[in-house]
Amino acid sequence: MSKIIFVCVDSIMSQSIDKGIEQNKLPTFQFLIEQGQYYKNVVNSFPTMSVSIDSSLLTGAFPDEHRVPGLVWYSKQDKKIINYGTGFLEICRHGINQFLSDALIHLNGKHLSPQVLTIHEEMTHMGLKSGSINGLVYRGSSDHQLTFPFWIHMPTILPKKLKVKGPDLLTYGAFLNPLKNAGILPDSLPSRLGFNNIYAVEMVKHLIQNNQLPDFLYVYFPDLDSKLHKKGPSDMEVVIRTDEQLQSLLQAFGSREEALKKAVIIVMGDNGMAHVLPANQQPVIDLGKSLKGKYNVLRPGSAVTDQTEIILAINDRMAYLYKLTPQYSFEQIANTLKDDQRFDILAWKDNGWIRVVRAGSSKEFTYRSQGELVDIYKQSWTIANDPEVLDLQIDAQKKTLGYGQYPDALQRLYSALNSHDGDFMVVTAKPGYELKYGSSPTHKGGAGHGGISRVESLIPLIIAGTDRKPESLRVVDLKPYFLQILQG
Repeated sequence: MSKIIFVCVDSIMSQSIDKGIEQNKLPTFQFLIEQGQYYKNVVNSFPTMSVSIDSSLLTGAFPDEHRVPGLVWYSKQDKKIINYGTGFLEICRHGINQFLSDALIHLNGKHLSPQVLTIHEEMTHMGLKSGSINGLVYRGSSDHQLTFPFWIHMPTILPKKLKVKGPDLLTYGAFLNPLKNAGILPDSLPSRLGFNNIYAVEMVKHLIQNNQLPDFLYVYFPDLDSKLHKKGPSDMEVVIRTDEQLQSLLQAFGSREEALKKAVIIVMGDNGMAHVLPANQQPVIDLGKSLKGKYNVLRPGSAVTDQTEIILAINDRMAYLYKLTPQYSFEQIANTLKDDQRFDILAWKDNGWIRVVRAGSSKEFTYRSQGELVDIYKQSWTIANDPEVLDLQIDAQKKTLGYGQYPDALQRLYSALNSHDGDFMVVTAKPGYELKYGSSPTHKGGAGHGGISRVESLIPLIIAGTDRKPESLRVVDLKPYFLQILQG
């Protein structure tokens, strides 16, 4: 039976891998590709934010089932914005206690639906061992304890110790570092409390060298994401460093060749990055300003009242817009927004149908699940009006439906619009632009994600050490593939 080491490199893109190999700067990526399989067009889930994509990867379900709608969303039940960590200023605005409880307690303990099994839980039922190194989504069947330093738990609501459920092996930065006494892992405040690539690599090397690898090990490499947000998708510095770190990991087996005899090595991105135009080209759409004067929009950090009409949850290039009053329709709100051609798609539910409009045009598309048209993922749909809005290719004779600029758009939009309770619409920005409200972070001249365009929806997948091929190139379909490899 093969073991799997799965490395998630946050925001790695096939363009970067191809460019680096062409320049002879990525020998490890090149080795893995030459020895294995390389796919450039794996479709992730939507919104294209790590926490929601990871939930789909580990559960094999879309957000309408796993119930983690994005990095930021509004809980109708709790009457508050949930924020798993967008940026320091916004966290301070909404309250550090709320962020800490949502990110560290509720994400895995409450928000991720108990109705779906993670790969860690499923492997326990199969009698196999699994592990997670710094994964943000990690729920499993084994008991673990996070420990928070004095300077975090004293001024906040966090306890000194917190019991969590995870896989057999769990590390979570400085809060759960089984090698802390060995002193080999960078987990201080300057090194982001252990949430960095070096920590992850050293932990994997230790497991390999001490013959402690579980059957499936999820490893999270976060460093590239923040760099690309600032510098843009063409920056290669951290990609080259990531190649060196992967080389170090493989060498822990004795050699790269030996690594592929002893484990299946899988390297994947989670989302792509869309370039954000420089500041002088007005790349940031302030959604609050777009609605100002027409609606009573909840101010960041304020409590919801009877007067609140709209709540905004910004996920970089995508937003959930919640309507708390029947006084206005989503059609009215869409008409307010769609004249700004920097917006891309506006979508909402309407009596069992999903309505989609494209900003800057009068075109509208309507669809619902189940019907005569079948897409490449064997999902069936009924459509009306103008399919060009989502760049769909319809073959009426064969009754098939194909995707263009918005991969798997019908299912991904459907699942986002059914991912949590409430009356809300989805708003996305065109590539080159991003959304903002209050102190949500922006990346002028850099890059962003969250939207549904091809560039942020298609991610690379490299598989080495097995000839078995995935049947479907979607993140949501990879869990059964991993389990097939493990079962031999």
